[in-house]
Amino acid sequence: MFTGIVTDIGRVASAQMRGDLHVRIATSYDVQGIDLGASIACDGCCLTVVDRGAAAGQNWFDVTISAESIDKTTAGTWAEGKRLNLERALKVGDELGGHIVSGHVDGLAEVIRIEDEGESTRVTLRAPVHLAKFIAPKGSVALNGTSLTVNDVDGCDFGINFIPHTKQQTTWGDVTTGDMINLEIDTLARYVARLNDIQARN
Repeated sequence: MFTGIVTDIGRVASAQMRGDLHVRIATSYDVQGIDLGASIACDGCCLTVVDRGAAAGQNWFDVTISAESIDKTTAGTWAEGKRLNLERALKVGDELGGHIVSGHVDGLAEVIRIEDEGESTRVTLRAPVHLAKFIAPKGSVALNGTSLTVNDVDGCDFGINFIPHTKQQTTWGDVTTGDMINLEIDTLARYVARLNDIQARN
């Protein structure tokens, strides 16, 4: 379980397809404090640490990504040098600064427009049709592992405002039009939609 508050920007050190996708991610985390089998959200994907260490003064951890995850996320496009939003799993007693995020990506949203608004940046994304019903104005979404508030919705399109701090502390300063983004809908929205479906059938 995560909160969508990014705590490090990692970098793909290597990515090799050997049956599954094996990725080494450079990080500023103290890897001695990361247990093997621990979960780390990498651009919103909950991945299991299978090894960790340090080389040439750089900490790293390894993850293995299955074909299912490659199909559902952007992980299949990760290449050496790619920057990733990282968040370690929530511990009991940690501050819940964002919203409850599972790290299970529901689908991909496309960046269709980027506009500067004062110091902030307005990003408009297009969600898949089957997920658009879960996105509402002032609701929460997780995009590339970042907990964000939806400003407005128009059909499958929705807008997010990024303040300078968010762009500096995450990879959102790197985003360009046409990029595909890992999208996780809010768990609460999922259950509300489910209850509405049940009521509509009764």
